[in-house]
Amino acid sequence: MFTIALLIWTLIMGMDFAISPEGMLFPRESETREILRLDGIWNFAVSPMLDPLVGFRQYWYKNDLSKIDGLEVHLMPVPSSYNDITTRMDIRDHVGLVWYDRTVFVPESWAKEKRVVLRFSSVSYAAQVWVNGKLAMNHEMGHLPFQKDISPLLNFGGSNRITVACDNTLLQDTVPQGAVREANTDQGKKLVQSYTFDFFNYAGIHRPVVLYTTPLVYIDDITVRTDVSGTTGLVFYSIGYLLNNNVTCIVILLDKFGNKVAGADGFGEGALKVPDANLWWPYMMHSEPAYLYTLQVELRNIQGELLDIYRQPIGIRTISWTNTSLLLNNRPVYFHGFGRHEDADIRGKGLDLPTAIRDHNLIRWVHGNAYRTSHYPYADELMDLADQFGIMIIDECPSVDTDAFSYRLLEKHKDSLSELYRRDKNHPSVIMWSIANEPRTQTETAGQYFGEVAKHIKELDDTRPITIAIARGVNEDKSGFHLDIISFNRYNAWYQSPGRLDMIVGNIVDEATAWHKKYNKPVLISEYGADTMAGLHILPDYIWSEEYQVGVLSDHFKAFDKLRAKGWFIGEFVWNFADFKTAQTYTRVGGNKKGIFTRDRQPKAGAHHLRKRYSLLSAELYNISIPSDLYQYLALPVARDEL
Repeated sequence: MFTIALLIWTLIMGMDFAISPEGMLFPRESETREILRLDGIWNFAVSPMLDPLVGFRQYWYKNDLSKIDGLEVHLMPVPSSYNDITTRMDIRDHVGLVWYDRTVFVPESWAKEKRVVLRFSSVSYAAQVWVNGKLAMNHEMGHLPFQKDISPLLNFGGSNRITVACDNTLLQDTVPQGAVREANTDQGKKLVQSYTFDFFNYAGIHRPVVLYTTPLVYIDDITVRTDVSGTTGLVFYSIGYLLNNNVTCIVILLDKFGNKVAGADGFGEGALKVPDANLWWPYMMHSEPAYLYTLQVELRNIQGELLDIYRQPIGIRTISWTNTSLLLNNRPVYFHGFGRHEDADIRGKGLDLPTAIRDHNLIRWVHGNAYRTSHYPYADELMDLADQFGIMIIDECPSVDTDAFSYRLLEKHKDSLSELYRRDKNHPSVIMWSIANEPRTQTETAGQYFGEVAKHIKELDDTRPITIAIARGVNEDKSGFHLDIISFNRYNAWYQSPGRLDMIVGNIVDEATAWHKKYNKPVLISEYGADTMAGLHILPDYIWSEEYQVGVLSDHFKAFDKLRAKGWFIGEFVWNFADFKTAQTYTRVGGNKKGIFTRDRQPKAGAHHLRKRYSLLSAELYNISIPSDLYQYLALPVARDEL
């Protein structure tokens, strides 16, 4: 039964319907492009645990799921994780295949000299997609988009059915890794998924699904790199399209008001000079942060007629680094930010724009300037928000707790970074790549493995530094030689010496110093914190209480200020921004509670405390005003008579 339930892996390896390595431009409407959004209510069915092959044997992909005799069909919102939508434990904890379908009307006008592309922004973990009963594409890797031109499969001017088989199974050669075993239960044998990472393995169609059109001659990809010379911004561009002597590529750079500031035409490669350029700065580092230009790319024929047009937001900025600093636009950066998760009640990892906006508003309220996309790539829409809000991003691929290194795992790991780079390369907010979280880096094999991973991402992009959120001890780690920035996760007074607030400062200072001494590279702490039950108050400070979280934060702040004085410590990332769901375990009460905000985004005492820290840091580093509501009114000063 185990191998049968994992049929989708066999299909992925055996079929020639994999996604070709093409551009992954975010779908944007224009004069030449249309979008049809497929979010909404889809049909949903679960493959029976004892007969996982039934959907293939009965050709579910050739029929409307709701019309298949005997099949229990649910209504499922897309995007969302399916796990928490129903009231069924067996659906929440299902291991293996689930099925989605819906119908969509495709207009007749789209049949004329157009490509029609079906794009999924994320299906976790693996997916196969059929259109009108014919296999269109498959994809392995959650959290990243995939797409295909499905024009030959469509009924133009009629109804079309899209069917998706989604597999949430994690194995030793998936990214991230997991294991599956058979277990005897009161209802018979079932598959049980296990994994070592500390967040719930949500699954489903997590992000938007769209149909979009392009002309037959179209812009496939845009790559932008920027530099600064004095006050002049330099925009180096490379446009991917089918080269044709009868097609001219025109590039126009527009400021935020839509005014042309530079332009060129030719065959898609070149550089633009922008006098007195407005640079992209993070929130608080400049009076006009997050300045975005628009790179307008046009394809025209020899008669000057418009063939295709795409508008790519870009920011002009530079990144460089030394053995002590990371510099943005030649100014040293000090990160004061968060580890996060894409996680919310009911919808799981499904894209939720109100929550996304709330989160970024809370980040600015706390005066944070950065976050890591722990432990996987976040939605395109969140990356756009980071560009617009001026929040710096450490962009992390989905490799977490990496172990049992193999060639097959290595190739998938590199694929995840290729897909991540292809999607996020033009975001000015992406300051650094994180190639793994808490891998087992203590062996020589691990050192060789991450040497290959680091080499791969450097070949794709040498303009950004790379890091790993390291959990192993400094004396045993073998990965740091391959990195530009050393990041480490450490939980003093929690996993180490729980309850001992007097064992934080010295340990943090000593360990960070040892990391810098070993590798002679900048160091930041990528995780620290303590689980906290909102509303639990104990005096004196006691583990799990709000007072204890504040105490843990305060003693880390003391250590960080000692380290900042050394000149090579460049950042502090609290774990976590908000509480999040995990696998069921007796060490977790309803999930991980290390958030400074609750899962419904309300502040604990730690949030107010961290806001004071980050506000005072911002006043010191950027000379900005301290918020007027940072300290509440207490009393007028008391005048005392001289004795």
